[in-house]
Amino acid sequence: MKAVYTELHRSHDPQFFLVRGVVKRTTEQPERADRLLAGLKAGKHQLVEPTIFGQGPRARIHSPEYLSFLAEAWEAWSKLGDSGSEMIANMHPVRHAGSYPTHIVGRLGWHTVDTACPIGPGTWAAACAATDVATTAAQLILDGEDAAYALCRPPGHHAYHDLAGGFCFLNNSAIAAAHLRLKHERVAILDVDVHHGNGTQGIFYQRGDVLTVSIHADPTSFYPFVWGYAHERGAGAGLGANLNIPLPIGTGDQGYLQALGAAQKMIEAFAPGALVVALGLDASEHDPLAGLAVTTDGFRRIGQTIARLGLPTVFVQEGGYLSDILGANLTSTLAGFEEAR
Repeated sequence: MKAVYTELHRSHDPQFFLVRGVVKRTTEQPERADRLLAGLKAGKHQLVEPTIFGQGPRARIHSPEYLSFLAEAWEAWSKLGDSGSEMIANMHPVRHAGSYPTHIVGRLGWHTVDTACPIGPGTWAAACAATDVATTAAQLILDGEDAAYALCRPPGHHAYHDLAGGFCFLNNSAIAAAHLRLKHERVAILDVDVHHGNGTQGIFYQRGDVLTVSIHADPTSFYPFVWGYAHERGAGAGLGANLNIPLPIGTGDQGYLQALGAAQKMIEAFAPGALVVALGLDASEHDPLAGLAVTTDGFRRIGQTIARLGLPTVFVQEGGYLSDILGANLTSTLAGFEEAR
């Protein structure tokens, strides 16, 4: 399988992570990519450089004011003179009858859901590179490949139309899906990250041309807490085109694969022309976030199930944090997919 990757992700090296009132080093570290690369090499996948697509694919998903904010943010922050080494909001307006702010501190709050998306000097460049990686993988599918993998960092599935959150700035999976829509009337996104893909859900919630399916740890006691429940089914033209399958904390292979079977039926009924897999490997039993308990063999079986859908497939990397078997879980997922094709 062709795997798209660029070293440009390294310019994003966030430090701040607030966990229950305690400041820690974030789990979204550049080393993640090194371990994923090791997994790709173990599977003998072909690395390819991304094509630079520019702003077009990003603008299909994100608002002009949001893209302008991200592009200008660090320079404006630096000019304050008394600012910190990362941009972290001290307010998050609920926007009810609000006015769009002009000050960078106000804009930072307006465009961030939480404190888990600190912006540094290289964040915009890395986020743009990640969208090029995702779009290149999608273009490989449009050019005739059966499947392609995008090693995106920073990840994207918590990013909304105009909001960053949960380590995410630009929604790589949504951007890949929109690129596939240039050819296919309907596209499905299957999110297997341990966290609900709330940003992806929000982007497509009122659209009927993109099915969004997310299997994740129950948000009753797990991020993102206020999205990801089973009753969220879409609205307007998108009613019925969103499926959430929350799982009890600690669910292992058997329960996960049962949920994936339900997702498979939904995707088959939707009959998309192509599939985007938002590939979070943080459902692992050894992931530091400890939400679910999927084994390395379980990831292989997940890959096999996805392959049985028989769809042109783009794997877009989402979560999956530092553990000794992160790379092995990626190898196993893609091997399972290729075995069942």
